[in-house]
Amino acid sequence: MVIRLLICDDQALVRGGLRMMLDAQDDLEVVAEAGDGREALAFAAEVRPDVVLMDIRMPGMDGIEATRRLLDQAGPPRILVLTTFDEDEYVYAALRAGASGFMLKSAPPAELVRAVRVVHDGQALLSPEVTRHLIEEYLRRPPQKTEGFPELSEREVDVLRQIALGDSNQRIAERLFISEATVKSHINKIFTKLDLRDRVHAVICAYERGLVTPRG
Repeated sequence: MVIRLLICDDQALVRGGLRMMLDAQDDLEVVAEAGDGREALAFAAEVRPDVVLMDIRMPGMDGIEATRRLLDQAGPPRILVLTTFDEDEYVYAALRAGASGFMLKSAPPAELVRAVRVVHDGQALLSPEVTRHLIEEYLRRPPQKTEGFPELSEREVDVLRQIALGDSNQRIAERLFISEATVKSHINKIFTKLDLRDRVHAVICAYERGLVTPRG
């Protein structure tokens, strides 16, 4: 199966470099390039990409608004945000808009290729380096809600806490002395009860509702 990609970045050299890197993979194909969010929406409607690599700061419609609008459509693509550390606040907004993950533009080619595949497979990309930096710098704020998670069972709260701390399913199973299959079952129930898209959304929800705190 070939994963169809749309690259959205206002710099032609960046788009060209990404295309060359991604098209070199047998299972990846760049089907369109866009210079801003409006072009991305138009191309997405035309070529129906599986994954969009989205820059954030662009003239006209930025990547945050484009992400929001793309995900409002039926059968939307997965969104992988490309960023630099000086754009963390924008990254947080993009994740809240529904992006499935984010990667540094300076990441090695192999990491970017892996990120595309991970996001396409329906997983959220929680790179420990970038995620922990983002959490510590931009979620250091009072929780928006303090009622906890009355929707969840005690065990489901335990699992959500470990997700928010960045643990894999295997690590959660080890910590809570349960099987990975049970972890997956709990995660599915958590996502359904809280109407969450993926693990990124779960992390944001856990921090905003005070279940975990930075460095906590």
